[in-house]
Amino acid sequence: MTMSDATSNQQINELDSLTEQEAFELAEVLKQNLTDQETPSSDQASIKKMVAGLGDQRGALRLTFAQSLGNVGEAAIPYLCDALKNNPNVIIRRASAKTLNLIGSRKALPNLVEAFKTDSDPVVQGSSAGAMATIGVPAIDDLLKILVEPGCTAFQVGLVNLALSFIGSKAPDALDQATQSDNVEIRIAAITVLAEQIQAQTSNSAKIALIKALSDEASEVRAEAATMAGKTLEPEDVSNQLCKMLSDESEQVRKNTSLALMKMEATDAIDRIKDAIKTEQDEQVRAVMNVAVNVLKQD
Repeated sequence: MTMSDATSNQQINELDSLTEQEAFELAEVLKQNLTDQETPSSDQASIKKMVAGLGDQRGALRLTFAQSLGNVGEAAIPYLCDALKNNPNVIIRRASAKTLNLIGSRKALPNLVEAFKTDSDPVVQGSSAGAMATIGVPAIDDLLKILVEPGCTAFQVGLVNLALSFIGSKAPDALDQATQSDNVEIRIAAITVLAEQIQAQTSNSAKIALIKALSDEASEVRAEAATMAGKTLEPEDVSNQLCKMLSDESEQVRKNTSLALMKMEATDAIDRIKDAIKTEQDEQVRAVMNVAVNVLKQD
């Protein structure tokens, strides 16, 4: 959705301003609408005033404006997207993203993606990610694309993973395709969501997909899968396969595998880990294996 299509070339980035008294009086009317479960006026002037109200310093009033715009629904999206993109007032940008979250329409997705990627305010980024999570499955591809972009910060990675986890909790099979992605980072992100689904017991296929990831061609994926298996699976599900991974070509995989066996209290694997120690050349990996054996012996 482009702004020109949404507004028929009307300039909506110059939002009406409200005095404190005007904001208070408008909020009182809107509050009564909310109480009476009535949808507020959705003409351009009314919506612009409500968006302007999102910049009020009084939190209770901002909430009233946000809820009212949420009730207006899709008619408010172009105005909220414009404010999210162009308004110099960070309070309005934050509140616009939060209000788009209330509406939860995929029509706002391009603007939410842009705000997430370009706005320097962490609250705007977080609220934009939250709105994308609310949109759900249609936002998955955009979230995954963000995840693999070079400029994606650690903070943004965390927000994307939270959003994907939320979507996965509502649509358990939504990330199945991501586990087959050509991109390693996307497969790793999908594995993290799978592990959460296993813990929450929301997906029957998640366990199978996670076990399959232990044989992934990329060592980074195998390492992450081993860690997630240690947190979520039972020894009878996967200990034999993990034991085979003790001789993986990757030091990190061998290390994560040892910790996974320890985490899942796979006492039957003690002898297999001891055998791996005898041939292990990496000092750090060998140290981790020894710790795993000692802990498992105590169990």
